[in-house]
Amino acid sequence: MVKEIVKNHDVDFSDRPSTTAANILFYGCTDVGFAPYGEYWRQARKVCVTELLSLRRVNSFQFLRDDEVEVTIDKLRRASFKGEAVNLTELLMVASNNLVSRSALGRKFDDEDGKIKFGLLARRFLILMMTFCVGDMFPYLKWVDVLRGFTSSLKQVKNEFDTFFDQIREEDRSSQNKGERDFFSILLKLQENGLLEMDLTPDNIKAIILIHVSFFQDMFVGGTDTTSTTLEWVMAELMKNTNVMKKVQKEIRNVVGKKAQIDMKDVDEMNYLKCVIKETLRLHPAVPLLVPRRTRSKINLGGYEIPSNIMVFFNSWAIHRDPEVWEKPEEFIPERFEKRSADFKSQDFEYIPFGFGRRGCPGMAFAVASIVDLVANLLYWFDWKLPDGENAENLDMDEVYGLTVFKKAPLRVFPIFRNFESQVDRV
Repeated sequence: MVKEIVKNHDVDFSDRPSTTAANILFYGCTDVGFAPYGEYWRQARKVCVTELLSLRRVNSFQFLRDDEVEVTIDKLRRASFKGEAVNLTELLMVASNNLVSRSALGRKFDDEDGKIKFGLLARRFLILMMTFCVGDMFPYLKWVDVLRGFTSSLKQVKNEFDTFFDQIREEDRSSQNKGERDFFSILLKLQENGLLEMDLTPDNIKAIILIHVSFFQDMFVGGTDTTSTTLEWVMAELMKNTNVMKKVQKEIRNVVGKKAQIDMKDVDEMNYLKCVIKETLRLHPAVPLLVPRRTRSKINLGGYEIPSNIMVFFNSWAIHRDPEVWEKPEEFIPERFEKRSADFKSQDFEYIPFGFGRRGCPGMAFAVASIVDLVANLLYWFDWKLPDGENAENLDMDEVYGLTVFKKAPLRVFPIFRNFESQVDRV
């Protein structure tokens, strides 16, 4: 049915529902994710894809990925020397938070001076995005959202983001460093130099930045974001499937050899690692129901008549576990992707972890690069051991559903540092 939609009805399914939270938090739905289908959305998405999320731009952020990988490896190395277990869930969340906030805004969310409260603010933002809104389901009861304080909470967070972005903009204007080092400064420079094909207001720019942040960034209600959720599931599945762990570590260490740092060329050769990540996203799609869409006209699909202006969800979790498509669908078998043509985009639409069609996630290249880079380093530098009393057979893999499906129990492990440095040829 997804294939039929893309082939014959993609435009009809390319609108987004206009929710109360999206309207307030995304400045009237002027972001890329929730903007109504039309000319504004096409131009805004073009800006994002060509100027912010192109492969060239994603590669330009390699220095940020290297920095965050180094910080994470150093934390794990210290824990290894002390013989301490680490909360890998929390560690990966911090790493992905910092990477996204530095890429989007040029700053870490957890600055020690306390000036940047981005992490806490983004967390509140995502909590509100997932909060049930009475008025969205029953428009005549909108007054209930006002009475219970939901509407005022949305406006408060929106105003705090206004102040936050205005602060960043003023700092960028007064800064001596005018380089294009983050999404926000890139957009501002393009706008100021008249290089955009459309006029973006300050609110438009804030909304566009916010949607990139919300695609990859932060925890919500005790969970994790799309990037850190996937990282956590990769490591959990590897801890549960020790043969796969050994196989992927062997590949990574053979490719890298005795070098002090994994580079992009090395990652390109890690085919089995990419199969591991694809299989993780099959079993644990970051957003299992994708971002909802809204029909633009009445459509007949699969023998059903779907009215216009109807909210539609796509169950990628069920598609990825369809026994008519996938052999042993409940098992973790990365080798299945060695035999399939399915990439992170599938022409047959049996594999849609990043969505599909016109409203597919534009940040796929950014997310994949971040995940592959960090996992490769975790598996190159460390072996991994579960705490006493736990083993691969009884590892808790229970899920909690929200916008993302995250692991209910945090993943606690012992990192065992492999001292390659003593063997590394240094310049």
